[in-house]
Amino acid sequence: MKPKTDLLLILITINLIIGCKPSGRGSIEHLKKATSAVDYKRLVNADNTPGDWLSYGRNYAEDRYSTLEQITKDNINNLGLVWSLSIGTTLNGIETTPIVVDGIMYFTGPWSKVYAVNAVTGLLIWTYDPKVPGRYGEKPCCDVVNRGVALFKGKVYVGTIDGRLISVDAATGKSEWEVLTVDTTKPYTITGAPRIVEDKVIIGNGGAELGVRGYVTAYDASSGKQLWRFYTVPGDPKVPFESEAMQMAAKTWNGQWWQYGGGGTVWDAMAYDPQLKLLYIGTGNGSPWSRQHRSPGGGDNLFLSSVIAINPDNGNMVWYYQTTPGDTWDYTATQHLILADLVIKGQTRKVIMQAP
Repeated sequence: MKPKTDLLLILITINLIIGCKPSGRGSIEHLKKATSAVDYKRLVNADNTPGDWLSYGRNYAEDRYSTLEQITKDNINNLGLVWSLSIGTTLNGIETTPIVVDGIMYFTGPWSKVYAVNAVTGLLIWTYDPKVPGRYGEKPCCDVVNRGVALFKGKVYVGTIDGRLISVDAATGKSEWEVLTVDTTKPYTITGAPRIVEDKVIIGNGGAELGVRGYVTAYDASSGKQLWRFYTVPGDPKVPFESEAMQMAAKTWNGQWWQYGGGGTVWDAMAYDPQLKLLYIGTGNGSPWSRQHRSPGGGDNLFLSSVIAINPDNGNMVWYYQTTPGDTWDYTATQHLILADLVIKGQTRKVIMQAP
């Protein structure tokens, strides 16, 4: 029996050595090295590493286009299952876009939980649970889903369904800091993925179906300190407006819209042009939907259903385009914004494309 025992010990030792290899894919050392290299320059040049998917839309243009060529129309019928992973949810939807860097995949599930997985083997590396109270399940219009995370300098950023923005160590899955981005007495939620612009984390919110005032906020990526906030619809005119944009927008509303929130939440659509240094956001429907009720007498109700360009350094509006003035039909501008350079009438133009 002794030879068999020795063989068993040798096999166990080999397995432990392989499984605990300090620098192997999925080790803390590997995770730190791979994720800390994702800085602003790397995000700007995301197209140079097509094997990675470094942000929600793959690159700042958010075109979601992969140049990889290994899978073709000639061999796609040979694809098969390599591994599967159960995250233990059966009742809620999964809407995440995974982030992938050097073979490590970060994604979210219901209730804003974050998962780190070895994309080669399917091995679960860590899970982060923000422990959202169950009572918040009544606030979202459309399930307790989450669309994904942002990755930057060794940190994973996630917005939670109860309105927090959390920084998580990409190597260990431990929280670094968190900030509350909403008024929890109102039906705000966060289901969208944060975006990274230079050294800032940008996050919006949802809840326009239930009566909130939309805005986006920029936080310092390293500390969580709020840097600026841009509201998408005006508030109570008895209170000083937060910006010239809100003062101008208020002229397009009637009645006492602020009592209903106004709407215009930025719950998904964003893109960034590093050459123009402009952040683009897409806003949603009004609160309530019917303009007759929220703004008796009509008006365009800026900046509902609009694409807005913002200076990311200070949060000031540069320009806007309203896709549906006075929207009453939930014809939002919250669908994905895609940036491109197109030749139009013989001239190359920078454009934003959207199917609102």
